[in-house]
Amino acid sequence: MVHFVGAGPGAADLITLRGLKYLSEADVIIYAGSLINKELLNYGKAEAEMHNSAHMTLEKVIDVIKRAEKENKDTVRLHTGDPSIYGAIREQIDILKSMDIQYDVVPGVSSFCGAAASLNAEYTLPDVSQSVIITRMKGRTSVPERESIGSFAAHRSTMILFLSSGLTEELSKELIEGGYEKNTPVAVVYKATWPDEKIFRCTIESLHQTMKDNNITKTALILVGNFLGHDYERSKLYSPKFTHGFREGIK
Repeated sequence: MVHFVGAGPGAADLITLRGLKYLSEADVIIYAGSLINKELLNYGKAEAEMHNSAHMTLEKVIDVIKRAEKENKDTVRLHTGDPSIYGAIREQIDILKSMDIQYDVVPGVSSFCGAAASLNAEYTLPDVSQSVIITRMKGRTSVPERESIGSFAAHRSTMILFLSSGLTEELSKELIEGGYEKNTPVAVVYKATWPDEKIFRCTIESLHQTMKDNNITKTALILVGNFLGHDYERSKLYSPKFTHGFREGIK
């Protein structure tokens, strides 16, 4: 059996209970070494076989899984955050399907959730933004043209950018040309929930300089939008005048 497990955003105690169970029972652990907190590996059995996928190709990962299956061993494929977001699990799953190897997926706390917690922020504020766009800049890996930063920026909703820390000069330009005001607030969260987490607040216009001044080029989320501001409307759900299925509002 292969368990794809979301390791969480960084802090070792933010893995789910299910993920912790599988990790502690695994005979073979293949972990995303360039991204996960190595403290998580302490949850594994002393005799567990450990493989750092940062040094492996997809083919080598599958070879390790195939060998584990032949030896009747359970494998945990430990991914950072939640495996469904930039986790490259689909290609692994399709190969396992073709070989009739059983698997399941354990969700994890994504770093974008960890970043919001570190900021004490809410991405969806009434009359500010009710949509969250999760995306990244085009770099060595392409992005479909219909999903350009400029096209998303036209909505001026909450935007969360992964894998874009080294591309902020072009990012700022595309955000402004797409529709955001240049003074739209931005928060950069470096290594969200890790012990060495850092938070920088700026605007779209000053983003690149902020990154440059603080030497941030990777392992950071860039959060854009007026949810970082001070103005919003109170939620109707908890208004004394609002009636719903569990409470009668004041007339």
